[in-house]
Amino acid sequence: MTDSEDKDEGKKAGTKVLTQQELDVIIKKHEYYATGRMGGIRAHLAHYDLSNLTFAGKNMSDADFTGAYLVKTDFKGAKLDRAIFFCADLRLANMRGASLVNADLRGASLRGAMLVGANMTGTDLREGSLSNADSEGGLRQAHANLTVVDKGGANLSGANLSDAKMAGAVAAGSVFQNATMKSVRINKADLTNADFSGANLKNANISNSEMSNINLRNSVLTGAQIDLSAVSKENLEGSLTNAPIGPSLLDLKIPLDQLLQFHKAWIESSGMDGQQLILDGYDLRGATVFAKAILTMMKAKGAIMHEVSFMKSYLQAADLRDADLRHCDFREADMRGINCAGAKLINADLSKAQLQPLGLSQNNKLVSDFTGVSFRHASLANANLSFVKFCNADFGDADLRGANLESADFTGANFASAQMDDAQKQLLQIQ
Repeated sequence: MTDSEDKDEGKKAGTKVLTQQELDVIIKKHEYYATGRMGGIRAHLAHYDLSNLTFAGKNMSDADFTGAYLVKTDFKGAKLDRAIFFCADLRLANMRGASLVNADLRGASLRGAMLVGANMTGTDLREGSLSNADSEGGLRQAHANLTVVDKGGANLSGANLSDAKMAGAVAAGSVFQNATMKSVRINKADLTNADFSGANLKNANISNSEMSNINLRNSVLTGAQIDLSAVSKENLEGSLTNAPIGPSLLDLKIPLDQLLQFHKAWIESSGMDGQQLILDGYDLRGATVFAKAILTMMKAKGAIMHEVSFMKSYLQAADLRDADLRHCDFREADMRGINCAGAKLINADLSKAQLQPLGLSQNNKLVSDFTGVSFRHASLANANLSFVKFCNADFGDADLRGANLESADFTGANFASAQMDDAQKQLLQIQ
């Protein structure tokens, strides 16, 4: 169906059509309402045809879009918390980076919609139906022209869908790559050909759903309610379940907190006392002692450290090559001279971290190495990345705003859809 056909069908149902200029007046009054300013009026846009118009960057929290036609509408970066999209037609809508906390998307069609990096915590994506009065006084289903296929196929890569309700949702062919979906409820849903590769499905409920050819590679399934017998072995490759991968914290002969004390003594005595912290290949999920810890020169090559906090820790010259560091917290950490080549840092937070070279002597510096690292959907905002080696690194949809990129080696790096300042784009010659 073409856009013009969408509009014709909408007019038959009494749908109102607005120009962008008319819509801007409504948006302004709603933003006054949302911020408690004088003259504010809540936007009631139920059943309107707003296809191809824009709400980009606007605050439309609590707005009512029930049954609205929003085909190719631009909501990029908009604030849509608690907004009502009940049975709305959002096909091909751009909702990249939008905030949809506790929004009502029941029965909405998201076919082809772009929700990369959106925050959908607590969003309701369950089934829903809506009927309107027709010209003869009878009832007709809203958007009756939409098929089951029209209600699948959304791109929610990197979106935060924690605690979202998706019972009965039609998500066939939808993409949830690297999405955060903790405690999401997707029971009795159609997930045929859906792509959950790299998604964090910790404690999710995916019971009684159609999962033909579902892709769960490299996903996190700890505590998830899911029948894995219905998933092919190749589509589970690299996934993290309740079973540890390699030796775990329980296999340590000495408690981890004590090992940290030994390592601190080893550092402070230049190797004369204590012992170096070596955790190569360990599954360290659930470790809670690394934040603010002295981890200089620790070795954890190939370790599984998903969601571990290293906030404000000292990781100078540490060896974390090929480690799984997805969703890890490195905020304000000292990572000078670290080697993370080949590691996974998808959805990690490195805000204000120090990654520049570590000075060993007046003329000798140890350069931090992040060759081949995936930083997809990660935050490196305000971090010091100067002179760091990022060859072939993937910064897709990452946040680099405010970071110091001076003299960093980005040979072969990918910056597709990365958030960057104008000065950074100019430095890297990115349009």
